[in-house]
Amino acid sequence: MCYVAFKCTIESFQKMKKITILVLIMFSFFSKSSANYNELAYVFQFNSIQGDNIKLSDYKNKVIVVVNVASRCGFTNQYTGLQQLWTNYKNKDLVVIGVPTNDFKQEPGNNAKIKDFCETNFDIDFPLTEKINVIGKNSHPFYKWAKNNYGNGAIPKWNFHKIVIGRNGKVVDTFASITKPSSSRFINSIKKNIKN
Repeated sequence: MCYVAFKCTIESFQKMKKITILVLIMFSFFSKSSANYNELAYVFQFNSIQGDNIKLSDYKNKVIVVVNVASRCGFTNQYTGLQQLWTNYKNKDLVVIGVPTNDFKQEPGNNAKIKDFCETNFDIDFPLTEKINVIGKNSHPFYKWAKNNYGNGAIPKWNFHKIVIGRNGKVVDTFASITKPSSSRFINSIKKNIKN
């Protein structure tokens, strides 16, 4: 009798163990963008390239694309696509924010030179932040938050890495530098999130 009870207990334990492992595997496939964030993107702000503030809280219920940019990069011509994106969708609840950085040694200029370069060469009129760090221990708190909540996909590996913040204030997608702002995959993600 004791043996039967003991055998049942072991079988129950093994079943529970299998169920627990299955649940853990299932959850490992879900995107971190569906996690319960402690903070939403709206708690962050940047100093703009003009010296005032860019508060993400001003863009609640909009889709926000945050892109680290540089003027001496092989992808610098993506400024044209980003400006076109901004022009096409700014009245449809999209915000583009350019974040100049020298983390990849391709943005040596100061804020005034960066602003002049963007306006003169690409007619940029979407918001630009001051030059900041986007990787490492000195990175802006926004980038630390994106990494902590979305994972390594949110860490810029090079210039023109794109982080998409959905209407829910969470990272919903990221795109590597090689993905042009005009690519159908990127545009479809933007459209999908604008509609949500």
